[in-house]
Amino acid sequence: MIDTTVFQDKKAVYYTLGCKLNFSETSSIGKMLKDVGVRTVRKGEKADICVINTCSVTEIADKKCRQAIHRLTKQHPGAFVVVTGCYAQLKPEQVSNIEGVDLVLGAEQKGELINYLGSLEKHEHGEAITTATKDIRSFAPSCSRGDRTRYFLKVQDGCDYFCSYCTIPFARGRSRNGKIEDLVAQARQAAAEGGKEIVLTGVNIGDFGKTTGETFFDLVKALDQVEGIERFRISSIEPNLLTDEIIEYVAHSRAFMPHFHIPLQSGCDEVLKLMRRRYDIALFASKIRKIKELMPDAFIGVDVIVGTRGETPEYFEKAYEFIRGLDVTQLHVFSYSERPGTQALKIDYVVPAEEKHQRSQRLLALSDEKTKAFYARHIGQEAKVLMEKSKAGMPMHGFTENYIRVELEHDDSLDNHLVQVRMGEFNEDSTALKGELV
Repeated sequence: MIDTTVFQDKKAVYYTLGCKLNFSETSSIGKMLKDVGVRTVRKGEKADICVINTCSVTEIADKKCRQAIHRLTKQHPGAFVVVTGCYAQLKPEQVSNIEGVDLVLGAEQKGELINYLGSLEKHEHGEAITTATKDIRSFAPSCSRGDRTRYFLKVQDGCDYFCSYCTIPFARGRSRNGKIEDLVAQARQAAAEGGKEIVLTGVNIGDFGKTTGETFFDLVKALDQVEGIERFRISSIEPNLLTDEIIEYVAHSRAFMPHFHIPLQSGCDEVLKLMRRRYDIALFASKIRKIKELMPDAFIGVDVIVGTRGETPEYFEKAYEFIRGLDVTQLHVFSYSERPGTQALKIDYVVPAEEKHQRSQRLLALSDEKTKAFYARHIGQEAKVLMEKSKAGMPMHGFTENYIRVELEHDDSLDNHLVQVRMGEFNEDSTALKGELV
């Protein structure tokens, strides 16, 4: 049994780096601590506990994690500092040696963080508790809102793909998932709390079912029946796992939105082979065509990595032309980062940093062009928008079913409400359309 008296009247601060899944898990950690009497710090207060949930997708991510740890230990002197997440799993000794860190928890321990806090006594040297990647087996459930309107439901964790550039399978372990009946129960609870929209998150969610003998399509159909939840979004799904039956179901479903996020990574088959991806550009293009055929107004976001080892100038030009011809809405562009222990390091051709930057800028400009064209097509149209909380005096914003960001004049009574809006011109920085209530 945990002695919960040690947590009474304690204050905690939480800092998250990386993906939506990390934010969801941090929120669950916060709820876990709240349940034993720990409250979140208010502005200007000093925390007794600092929880830092880290990312390690790039070398820059590692650096940001270290900076965050240094910053929080200075802001909250004397606090018990816990570091978890991907960077903690991959480099526990390095993290435990950072001044001020008391406890480093790996992927297997994150969901049971409270069991490792002890009496919250500061240590001279950080203690690292991790599990070898091959032994990471547990699935820590998470359905959380944090300070957002949307809920994030973790349906899957880990990855079995081992792409040549990626450390995620080493940081999060093998693919595993929750049971559909448990996930449906979590969605019902979110609805009971007033939630209207849920984003499905995971590392490789299309691979759902490895541990329960179910399928992602089964999950989609079950969640679509949850009363009270008016919108579901699929955060990211591999193109080879986005089946035609899923696309067809979403096109006619009650609550799944015409919004897809599909990692491409490269628009060149030769580079996809070097990356050890499980599809070619022909398959990717066929998925985009299928979506647009059934949902012409669907929002499609695409991940692209530039400057990976082996991406010659000729290969990049092939990729650029392929992406330019895709009917997609937005590109999420990442510059390739060398990760220790990955197979990509065996590829000879290295792209210079300046060349990576130039390629990245070209793709970002192309993304901007595609997103603005998509938004412009909807000016003058009406749509349902789920409004989100905003700071006093600031315009409120929300998203249409197909993920167009719309701004309205501030009105607290609209928070977490679906409203009918007519979309007008772009706002000042062209990141949203101005809207008016109909």
